[in-house]
Amino acid sequence: MNGSSSSPHQNKPGDVPVRLEEPADAGLDGANMEWGAHDVAEHSRSLCIAVDDFGLHAGVCEAALQLALHGRTQAISCMVGAPAWAQWAPQLRGLDPRQTETGLHLDLTQHPILLRPQGLGPLIVLSWLRALDCAQIRTEIRAQLDAFERHSGQPPAYVDGHQHIHQFPVVRDELLTQLQNRYAGCLPWLRNTAGYGGAGPQPPARPWWEALKPWLLETLGAAALARKAKAQGFRQNGHLLGVYNFTGGEENYARRARDWLAASRSGDLWMCHPSVGNHPQDPLAQARQHEYRVLSGDALGALLREEGIRLEPLGQTLQRGAASGGCDCFPTGGHTPRR
Repeated sequence: MNGSSSSPHQNKPGDVPVRLEEPADAGLDGANMEWGAHDVAEHSRSLCIAVDDFGLHAGVCEAALQLALHGRTQAISCMVGAPAWAQWAPQLRGLDPRQTETGLHLDLTQHPILLRPQGLGPLIVLSWLRALDCAQIRTEIRAQLDAFERHSGQPPAYVDGHQHIHQFPVVRDELLTQLQNRYAGCLPWLRNTAGYGGAGPQPPARPWWEALKPWLLETLGAAALARKAKAQGFRQNGHLLGVYNFTGGEENYARRARDWLAASRSGDLWMCHPSVGNHPQDPLAQARQHEYRVLSGDALGALLREEGIRLEPLGQTLQRGAASGGCDCFPTGGHTPRR
């Protein structure tokens, strides 16, 4: 990463412009107002790009809304206990759910509502020892679902986890139960953290220290969550793209984006963590800005066309798969997800 920085981003929700002032090559000109609005018949596979951490601070919220406005994100994952959530959440009501889904980014490690924040390492240990207090986890999940519905005005179209805690033992069981209780018959889809394996296109091999994070992420509960989710009628994305160690700068992220797109298959999900401006308390601030510039750039649009990829909300991909009798490119279940 470079050493550049800027003052903290201070925009309020009402100040979000129709277009941010970006450099001429940033891709926010009138010719690119249909980013991601591809003709299905002309493209070979679908992809959903999900922005994580909405509510964390103004820069993240503004980046998510701008990318949604221009068709570069089809899912926004919301941290409902985070400092900027209540202020920025009303802006989500103006999004067209046919173009952008909003979901709960379940959080136990940074900004839970009722519980004391738990470090990721201790949380992993306690969950795998089945030493977490089930009643406390259940109450926290209910509180976060309540907050999402209260501020966004609708149930979540999907649920995932900050630092992927939604797939951990104890947490996943309580989460599935609460979602069944609240949304039976119209279940949200769930994030699957599995990477690529077996036949088909594969991302280029990385050094072991870079491959360790995706492997560890999947090992911490992807398969168990997928089994339970399928048995209970939940649906999931096929594979998760976007996992890296937040280093290497903008050029490195652009190379990774090309690799992810080349390896992607219909029903996959690309998670990202963009932000505009800087934030002094955010350790990922520069990496977030690098991501935003890549995600909002003309080069990404060209890559999408070159790879034959249409961007669409995952709920639409899953619904189409259910209507056609299912698809072996992603896990299937018994209910059509909420959009």
